[in-house]
Amino acid sequence: MPIALVNGIRLHYDDTGGAGEPVVLVMGSGASGQAWHLHQVPALRAAGYRVITFDNRGIAPSDVCAEGFTIQDMVADLVGLLEVLGLSRCRLIGTSMGAYIVQELALLRPDLVQQAVLMATRGRTDVLRAALTRAEIELYDSGIEQPPLTHAVVQAMRNLSPRTLSNDVDIRDWLDIFELTSGVGPGERQQLALDPPPGRLVAYRSISVPVHVIAFQDDLVTPPELGREVAEAIPGASFETVAGCGHYGYLEDPESVNKGVMEFFRTVQP
Repeated sequence: MPIALVNGIRLHYDDTGGAGEPVVLVMGSGASGQAWHLHQVPALRAAGYRVITFDNRGIAPSDVCAEGFTIQDMVADLVGLLEVLGLSRCRLIGTSMGAYIVQELALLRPDLVQQAVLMATRGRTDVLRAALTRAEIELYDSGIEQPPLTHAVVQAMRNLSPRTLSNDVDIRDWLDIFELTSGVGPGERQQLALDPPPGRLVAYRSISVPVHVIAFQDDLVTPPELGREVAEAIPGASFETVAGCGHYGYLEDPESVNKGVMEFFRTVQP
């Protein structure tokens, strides 16, 4: 279990090693970097890349940092990890909050970013998404714990596509997974509040690195139109929507997602 000491905290990471070009994957809120190992890491390794995943602060075994943190802290963590690994320039993939981290890194330190893929991202917080954040924080702060099955059903309805929800075989597996991962810890509670503030879309007009935005057609958490706004704000950014997927599109249709990533990576050579 490799641990990097960055910014006064411990950050758990996995590095496949090798001589290939580095790709760093940044996970969204409430999830471990191990989720990338189901589909994205094998595909990237097969394509010859060196792949690095990590657990953001707030997610054990990285430090939980229950006292609170900002998106700037998480960007600094990523910079620190790249420094520990001796990576001066690499490709990055982020989903949801992870995409937010990556787009802020591209703005702050373009010298570290060769290409960036932003999945299920947004550059502003609309009324519904703001209400969802407040509701989740209020539930955690109330001390009420959802029964595991309640948690599982809510997560499924929120993050999966109608195609998956109506497939009895698939949804049983998903519900089992969500039941096993029920509960929100103090670090995850801190991650919940990390929504983009007003004005970030304007700021993203200054991003100068190659960017590809992937949205998921049935995503209720970050609808495709919010991802398209990010692509339209970033000069030269490309955009695609993957059909039949919810917020967890990189798990629901990994073949389509991986295809889009690989095709984008081939557009820029080292």
